[in-house]
Amino acid sequence: MIRLPTLRFSVLAAATIAMGCLAGLPAQEVPVAASGQQMLATKHFLFVVHDGVLHQFDIKTLKLRKKVRLTGAKQMLDQEAKTAKAAVAAEKAFIAAVQQPAPDAPSSADTQKVVERALIWLKTHQDKDGKWDADGFMKHDRDGGEICNGPGGAAYDIGVTGLAVMALLTAGDDYATEIRRAVGWLHKKQENNGLFGKAASHDFIYNHAIATYAICRTMQVLDRKDALMTPMVQKAINYLESHRNPYSVWRYQPRDNDNDTSVTTWCLLAYTAAQDLAIKVNKNALKFGSSWMDQVTSPNGHAGYSRRGEASSRKPGMHLTKFPVEKGEAMTAAALLARYHLDETPKSKPHMVNAATLLLSKPPKWDLKAGTIDEYYWLLGTLALQRAGGDEWAKWSKHLTAATSEHQRQKGNLAGSWDPVGVWGESGGRVFSTAALALACNATIAKP
Repeated sequence: MIRLPTLRFSVLAAATIAMGCLAGLPAQEVPVAASGQQMLATKHFLFVVHDGVLHQFDIKTLKLRKKVRLTGAKQMLDQEAKTAKAAVAAEKAFIAAVQQPAPDAPSSADTQKVVERALIWLKTHQDKDGKWDADGFMKHDRDGGEICNGPGGAAYDIGVTGLAVMALLTAGDDYATEIRRAVGWLHKKQENNGLFGKAASHDFIYNHAIATYAICRTMQVLDRKDALMTPMVQKAINYLESHRNPYSVWRYQPRDNDNDTSVTTWCLLAYTAAQDLAIKVNKNALKFGSSWMDQVTSPNGHAGYSRRGEASSRKPGMHLTKFPVEKGEAMTAAALLARYHLDETPKSKPHMVNAATLLLSKPPKWDLKAGTIDEYYWLLGTLALQRAGGDEWAKWSKHLTAATSEHQRQKGNLAGSWDPVGVWGESGGRVFSTAALALACNATIAKP
């Protein structure tokens, strides 16, 4: 017999259920008439109802994860039971994803060439003042060839400049001149309060957080004690702190008591990178960030946008129907990436394992008709799974390089870029798509 808090059940019963689930068999409900218990097992969890209490155990270690008092006669049909049954459906997707072979993918050498072509395109489309013009980059096209299309929004120059800097940093100091020119432009755009640019667009905080993180990454790669960048980052972090909700995390507007996983992830990346550079940050913000990820994460690893169980975000109208939200797991990827930057591990947060498997159930696939193209999701998922490693990373990286290499433009002014046809392509434009996918592709051939 195994003794667990408030519950005793046979080793044979638990082991039988666990082995069946781990083998990919359908999850089972097992009534235990003699004791009034009821069990439901998935690949990762064992749910047991005993005396009106739902117990959630880790399927491998049988460690108690959670206890919830249930009400009503039909206990396993109560809300927590519905959550358990939803986990069963997710487990089936997990099993299918893990068992499905990864596609043929380009070699590391070929992927390296993909990245190099993307970086050259970014270099040739940078403005002299250092920025990347989200909606006007085509002014750098050479005469006689096809003009680059795919402009983004004019309000996103700071954000796409930050992403382009991070992409160029994958080549070390090969593009140091272009990178420092971009940092110089960001310095000119920093307000006295620390904000990069103006609080003009609805989602301006993305611009600021991405730029802050990009400058931190520049310091980490080029010069950790740069006399210009250090005060820039400190002011930028101070602004993020003034923007953060008290006792919580971040959203679009300063201290509006609203929070979301996507914005918060980029802010946490900036905070943790700044902390690594010995720049002062409020460590309580990191604790609130971790708590937020716990708050929005379901037992199957799925992370919600602003609450547990919620999907990612989409623009209304055609944007929503063309790229169905259920095709990706952007918030799950964001939360998993944030956890790694917070130095959390699957040992301390076991559902990180579930999150990694959930991402693999929806791998990168360039299919415009099916609405699966999502450069934002692919970037976050790649960076997160690179940290996770294992079989999920090996398979994901093959899916990513297979999806992206085939669709990188090869000729004329477009050569090296990717068309901004994904979920957020119309917002960030060709610069966004190219920088994001260059970053992602490089991660498949770089050390974590």
